Amino acid sequence: MEQRKHPRLSYYDYATPGGYFVTICVKKRRPLFGDVPFRVGRGPCAPPNAARMIAEYWIARISEKYPSWTVDNWVVMPNHVHLLLQAHACEAAGHVGPALQDVVRWYKTMTTNAFIRVVKAGEMPPFDKTVWQASFYDEVIRGQDHYLRAWQYIDDNPAHWAEDEYYSD
Repeated sequence: MEQRKHPRLSYYDYATPGGYFVTICVKKRRPLFGDVPFRVGRGPCAPPNAARMIAEYWIARISEKYPSWTVDNWVVMPNHVHLLLQAHACEAAGHVGPALQDVVRWYKTMTTNAFIRVVKAGEMPPFDKTVWQASFYDEVIRGQDHYLRAWQYIDDNPAHWAEDEYYSD
């Protein structure tokens, strides 16, 4: 059996305060979230479907669950989610508590549980065993320029959907 490459940096502590650009893909890159979103005001907008509403709902809950983490920017694309996350040091301890992997694992678990409820209610077609691809992609933000490029990438991603590496029609 082929060994899967570990995507995290082995030497890096993912509970370190700082920025993280994260991409979470739907299993087999299925277009679960419907049409490509477009920007309205400060946030993304797309015709609502149950899966997209679930993905967006739980993005908004990340900071409630993990107060030392903020979601600075995000977009739900047809088959993946981009998040620009910021880990902030706790004043007393100087660390953020949960690591990035814990935050993403919680998000994937909460959305999957919600997807199961919606499938059982007949509001969404069934999925094969799991919604999300194993693991996720991340970049540790290395300065203000990198942060701004990640922010811009998230903002521009819907307009460049046809050229996106995750594109499928």
